[in-house]
Amino acid sequence: MKYFLIVFFGCLTFSLRAQQEDSTVKVKDSISQTDSLSKKKKEKPLPKEKPKRDSINEITIKNYKIISFARDTTFLDTTLTIQKEYKYNYLRRDDFELMPFSNIGQTYNSLGMDFDRATMYPNLGAKAKHFNYWEVEDIPYYNVATPMTDILFKTTLEQGQLLDAMLTFNTSRRLNFSIGYKGHRSLGKYNSNQIRSGNFTTTTNYQSRNGRYTLRAHIAAQDIKSQENGGLLEKELQFEAGDPEFRDRPKVDVRFDDADNVVLGKRYYLEHAYKLIRRNRDSSYVEKTSLSLGHTFGYETKYYQFLQTSGDAYFGDLILTPVNDKANLKTAYNQLSLEFYNRTLGRLQGNVNIFHYNYFFNSVFFTEGGQEIGSRLNGTELALGADYEKTIGGFELEGAFRYNLSGELSGNILDASAGYRFNDRNRFKVHLHSSSRMPDFNFLLYQSEYLNYNWQNTASFKKERVNSLEASFDSELIGSLSAKYTNLDNYAYFAADPLLEVTEGAEQATIRPFQEDTGISYIKLKYTKEFRLGKFALNNTVMYQTVSQESNVLNLPQLVTRNSLYFSSDVFKKAMYLQTGITLKYFSKYTMNGYNPVLGEFFVQDTEELGGFPLLDFFINARIQQTRIFLKAEHFNSSFSGYNFYAAPNYPYRDFVIRFGLVWNFFS
Repeated sequence: MKYFLIVFFGCLTFSLRAQQEDSTVKVKDSISQTDSLSKKKKEKPLPKEKPKRDSINEITIKNYKIISFARDTTFLDTTLTIQKEYKYNYLRRDDFELMPFSNIGQTYNSLGMDFDRATMYPNLGAKAKHFNYWEVEDIPYYNVATPMTDILFKTTLEQGQLLDAMLTFNTSRRLNFSIGYKGHRSLGKYNSNQIRSGNFTTTTNYQSRNGRYTLRAHIAAQDIKSQENGGLLEKELQFEAGDPEFRDRPKVDVRFDDADNVVLGKRYYLEHAYKLIRRNRDSSYVEKTSLSLGHTFGYETKYYQFLQTSGDAYFGDLILTPVNDKANLKTAYNQLSLEFYNRTLGRLQGNVNIFHYNYFFNSVFFTEGGQEIGSRLNGTELALGADYEKTIGGFELEGAFRYNLSGELSGNILDASAGYRFNDRNRFKVHLHSSSRMPDFNFLLYQSEYLNYNWQNTASFKKERVNSLEASFDSELIGSLSAKYTNLDNYAYFAADPLLEVTEGAEQATIRPFQEDTGISYIKLKYTKEFRLGKFALNNTVMYQTVSQESNVLNLPQLVTRNSLYFSSDVFKKAMYLQTGITLKYFSKYTMNGYNPVLGEFFVQDTEELGGFPLLDFFINARIQQTRIFLKAEHFNSSFSGYNFYAAPNYPYRDFVIRFGLVWNFFS
């Protein structure tokens, strides 16, 4: 709460100042509604130049830059497009391949998968609780002309709201800061289903006047707290039958009223470099050759905790009550790099990486047979790596490689891509990924007060191997088409163990980690295209998937489609830009993964086929200057298309609800 108050009052102060001193700063929004901001360019060092006084009138929206972890640079986008409608949600990204649960921020089932890894080290686990957890790669940095505030507000379900506020400013052109807080609370329609989360971040990036020294850093403090009701208890009678008495969802019986799980993490990240050698082409100070020494440091503490006041036979026999399962992970990462850049040869970096981990519980467990399940996995991993990047005319080449020299967790990771830009409207790209590493820590070691949720698989589990090849073609005329082939070896998953004795009434007592010995082949085809006729448009995204496997351990819908028919136009003498329409989302039936609240994980099940129902949303959006207003009637067909809309077995999707909000940018 203290982070929220700091950010709120900070944003309010700058907002009021911007309104009171409107004559001081005028930002030209030079981007029309038809302009695309999907183009990305690599961040370039600021050239050394004599300070000059820019005219305030020359400031445009393009002077407010957003720099990704990969140093791709985009500009603040204040337009209102259908893509903004798709991204206006709890995650603030397109959730086409996700199926949300009933409450806002609860979790998401997967309608599509991407197995490419950003790092070569395992994670804590509890993947179902990490959709809103910002990793290092998710933190953006900013370079702005004047202070800028970005505020997102959206209503949730029953008591609560979603507010994401960010303020970015600079003390000079070369030193920029940002501070932000995303706070969320939603009581939900069903009992014992409250979700709360908070994401506090602060960033800085700096470049010295001579361009030799660069630095960027961030601090992130995040928590996600969820009440876990275990799903519906009498779904056929109280939900699927559509009884008017139970359409008042608090009357529907749920399995638990005393269970919670929590993810909490804190991270400190620093990345800086110094150019030992720098040669310029001429007096323009455009860099021709350089040699840089760089260092990256990251330290993170995180835990996942499951709490339950009194145990339940649903998960099997109990050891002690109350249940207080807590898995802790502390990691420290250091990278030392040497980078050579030449205008002709490209950019080549060599690096040495040291990763230290400490995954632990606060007890030691002994099975009935006397087998000891340890309390800790810790060690140090040492790896070498190299990165390469070069642009030759329309060709763009990129490559990254890491190879483990010592340690038990990681193996290697390789990413290579080649793209060709025919012109601003047509681009082709091929990407290759290969990686090998151990599964997440909760597959290897876990302890719980539930007897069957204790295991240690460090000796029996092998490294998962992922190999994928993707080709994509983006064209304004034809659309965007991508095809991806992925091969998985030693795929790790959670499922019921038929060899364990099941306690009476325990439907999920045997959920444990497994590893598939045989290979799995997965093909994903995705096509996006918008058709326009005057002020009307039809935006379409279609995804086809097929999986080849001996055992049904990777289950996905064969077809997923989203189609939006909408109207857009300037109204009130162009004082407002209006957008309104209907979106249909549909995915074919499949054996959808179940959800386990003890582990915070999804598991493979083969008893229920779910899906095959339409989701219809009606929306009205408007843009007034730099403010975008959103109004949506979500799932308005819920009462007449049948009560079979599930996000996972026993966990329904949400009923019809009207929600509204806005995104507002201030400049000062």
